[in-house]
Amino acid sequence: MAERAGSLQGRVAFITGAARAQGRSHAVRLAREGADIIALDICAPVSDSITYAPATADDLDETVRAVEAEGRKVLCRQADVRDGAALQQLVAEGMEQFGRLDVVVANAGVLGWGRLWELTDEQWDTVIGVNLTGTWRTLRAAVPAMIEAGNGGSIVVVSSSGGLKATPGNGHYAASKYGLVALTNTLGIELGEFGIRVNSIHPYSVDTPMIEPDAMMQVFAKHPRYVHSFPPMPLQYKGFMSSDEVSDVVVWLASDGSGTLTGAQIPVDKGALKY
Repeated sequence: MAERAGSLQGRVAFITGAARAQGRSHAVRLAREGADIIALDICAPVSDSITYAPATADDLDETVRAVEAEGRKVLCRQADVRDGAALQQLVAEGMEQFGRLDVVVANAGVLGWGRLWELTDEQWDTVIGVNLTGTWRTLRAAVPAMIEAGNGGSIVVVSSSGGLKATPGNGHYAASKYGLVALTNTLGIELGEFGIRVNSIHPYSVDTPMIEPDAMMQVFAKHPRYVHSFPPMPLQYKGFMSSDEVSDVVVWLASDGSGTLTGAQIPVDKGALKY
């Protein structure tokens, strides 16, 4: 029996925040389905207000090795999604190397903690700048290339359960992720005539370095009533999800099997937001 071609054979996917965790998983899984990869990550501290360790150049190199192990080509760069010129340059390089762009996974994001009226300007500006403005700049750089290529395509915006149900202690994060829903829905309308679909996913409790249990528990220790605002875990939900479980949904949205969907918000939460 002939080996089955991947669902994304011959296509090209651009992933931000690709050095580790969800970003790496999405890149590798899309490559496994046949896509060549354009990968970007800052690989450096984003701000002093972000307390968990950033991804490194070695992390991004490991993503490159993992994609190449799937037999696909990869173009990678270290850059900040807040840098519009760097994004446009990378997309131009990708078009020169691969000749097309079919899939965008706007994944880069950061998380911080603090009550809204106690946040510093730096805390607010960093989270909004990376998560919301950085996603907009990613899309602004990628969309013209997708339209020019004329192949339609799929954009997956990585929001959060916090973009569907706000939680206390990280209102700047929730604001940025709610904002991504508006970007998704608006762009879905605007790109329909070009055959480009735009959907957002909303993961809940994924095991990545962004999850800081100690920082979260400090908020709960100071304000114990806040814990009741977080969705309870359904019985079938055992611990954090893996990045690969989220990638299952990303691959589906990137492929033709989800061709009827655009402007959709898809919870990736094992039902947590339903309870």
